[in-house]
Amino acid sequence: MEDKIIVTNRGALNAKYGAAGFAKIRTALAALIRADAVRGLKARVVYLDDASAMKKLGAAAVKSARDIRGAKKAIDGVHKALKPDYLMILGSLDVVPHQDLLNPAHDPGGDDDKFAFGDLPYACDEPYSRDPAKFVGPTRVVGRLPDLTGAKEPSHLLSLLKTAAAWKGRPAKSYEDYFGISAAVWEGSTSLSLDNIFGNHKTLRLAPPKGPSHPVTDLDGMMQFINCHGALAVPEFYGQKGNKFPLSLTTKHVGGKIKEGTIAAVECCFGGELYNSVLLDIDMPICQSYLRQGAYGYLGSTTIAYGPADGNGAADLICQYFLLCVLGGASIGSATLRARQDFVANASQMDPIDLKTLAQFCLYGDPSIHPVETPQAAQAPKGADASETARFRRGEKRAKLKQTGDFLQATKPTASKPESGHRIAPRAKATLARIAAESGLRRTQAFTSFKVKNAPSTPPAAKTKKLATAPSRYYVTVGVPKSRPTEAQYLVAVVAKEIGGRIVDYCVYYER
Repeated sequence: MEDKIIVTNRGALNAKYGAAGFAKIRTALAALIRADAVRGLKARVVYLDDASAMKKLGAAAVKSARDIRGAKKAIDGVHKALKPDYLMILGSLDVVPHQDLLNPAHDPGGDDDKFAFGDLPYACDEPYSRDPAKFVGPTRVVGRLPDLTGAKEPSHLLSLLKTAAAWKGRPAKSYEDYFGISAAVWEGSTSLSLDNIFGNHKTLRLAPPKGPSHPVTDLDGMMQFINCHGALAVPEFYGQKGNKFPLSLTTKHVGGKIKEGTIAAVECCFGGELYNSVLLDIDMPICQSYLRQGAYGYLGSTTIAYGPADGNGAADLICQYFLLCVLGGASIGSATLRARQDFVANASQMDPIDLKTLAQFCLYGDPSIHPVETPQAAQAPKGADASETARFRRGEKRAKLKQTGDFLQATKPTASKPESGHRIAPRAKATLARIAAESGLRRTQAFTSFKVKNAPSTPPAAKTKKLATAPSRYYVTVGVPKSRPTEAQYLVAVVAKEIGGRIVDYCVYYER
């Protein structure tokens, strides 16, 4: 019975690094397995493209590292056969691909992300699908240890495996100091997030004026919360004040400043994108720089992410939940699963922006790492095998998390598919035009309607008394504010709720 399964693609690793490079990776994996054994974890590597080994597990082997559907089916088969407490995906997108969930908020000219790529479906029991509504009930503890996309030599991956083998838990006080940075325009939102996580926001840095070079004494905070702008395939994050977007953090400027054991939650758009820095001949992604320097865990988004300017929502919340769980003593993999479940559970319904947020945030790091040491409330019987006791306790926790995930999948209302042919009532249309104008968009901004699936029915009496508490439909639009200069086209998303043909509430999100 294995506690931890490491899944990867032997052919893809061989193709990237050759026989000599792959041999070094296998040696590093063996060292990780030995280190896990000392910690009481029985670990095993499964090669998803090994037809013989996969057949013994009753699972289908993948035939190509680019086969997204095949990767989901293969990992599902491995998990079903071995039921591990931890599932670690080894390799970047050219070894084991992200899943390609459709972005419900996709709008050419607005939110250009056709897909919200990520590892969420690997954490779910549901079979392959591109509909994010199929994956609102995650049940598995999953993380990814990514090598560099397009790499030709394995030093980066060997460094990450060394960190995974050598990690150690620390007292909670080691994680009391944090590094928090925000685009200046989101000071209110980030202050609230830091208050919720750490009980204060006294050391919040705003960009501008802060960045991109930060002193080591700032970046050595072992809990990091970053709420800035990001962009596609660049090793940079940006601040904002008015129409100016100066650099706030870069791969170059964090080099040598990230302390081993750091945990980072990053709201920035594309903050977790694993772009091919080798092919593009640019610095590696910031997320990879953190891991290379010994960070234990990094939660980030693969695509455009959203959050409010002053309150909390979307990316703010899933990042908060993750850090809170880590501080509470959870493994980074369990913290990710619980953050996903909390995000779904605390949403009345999963609107299109919620679904994209859930789909796009990924954990990079060995999911079995427990950064924060916590005392055990229950004591093992004298003479009991410590690893067996730990295995039993994990089993209890996993069973509870599975019950929660199954319940969410069965009951949570979702709005993932645009309605075709729906005509907006004149009264609602006029309200939406006013909301668009107040949000900085044009009054003529087009809204897409989404019917809520599994919405609770409204009794006739409640309809007449206007007591309905759940929307039957969402209206969503994403656009560039009309006052924004063309060189700084950051998006605004509006999500409005309809009950009985009337718009009753709305949220405004800003592209992170």
